[in-house]
Amino acid sequence: MNDVLSVRSLRRNFEQGGVTIHVLRGIDLDIRKGEIVALLGPSGSGKSTLLQAVGLLEGGFEGSIRIGGEEAASLDNDGRTRLRRDALGFVYQFHHLLPDFTASENVVLPQLIHGAEPKAAAERAESLLSSLGLGQRLTHRPSQLSGGEQQRVAVARALANRPALVLADEPTGNLDEKTADVVFAEFLRLVRDEGSAALVATHNERIAAKMDRVLRLHEGVLE
Repeated sequence: MNDVLSVRSLRRNFEQGGVTIHVLRGIDLDIRKGEIVALLGPSGSGKSTLLQAVGLLEGGFEGSIRIGGEEAASLDNDGRTRLRRDALGFVYQFHHLLPDFTASENVVLPQLIHGAEPKAAAERAESLLSSLGLGQRLTHRPSQLSGGEQQRVAVARALANRPALVLADEPTGNLDEKTADVVFAEFLRLVRDEGSAALVATHNERIAAKMDRVLRLHEGVLE
């Protein structure tokens, strides 16, 4: 089976002021190995909610989410944590780097948590960061890096453990247009080089057009 991700009949409702809000209305979605898919939609369309579901970051969802053939609903909390750690990488609009750690350490740490040897983790971090043009910035902390550089570190961190699927939520939304174009091009190149698949939420049609396939989410329904 070549599907990295398979979602069936995914629903998410919220209660607000006695009213039921249907955020996701029966989503079906498949992403194949190595495929980079854009999830396009305006703010409030449910993109982030869908990524949270696929990322196993919160409960309250109905339906089936299979990652690498493994059904998330059948797992307990420890099992979901393992699946998230082993199979997924995350890039957010805001980089969420650890401020007291260097660029290299931010990429090394998830590898150590995953069980990598320190030397191998450091070599992997240097390789990823160098491929993103940060070979001279390995020992710099986030406060010493530009916004584009910080987001490059976040991309390297997401790919550090060679995830089957990278989930990116507006990964360049906090950058100016020129920097966003450069960082996103590097993101695409690195994801392809690593052989990962990716689901990228964006409201930017121009960025979406650079991916393999575009899905549109409107009022909780995929079009």
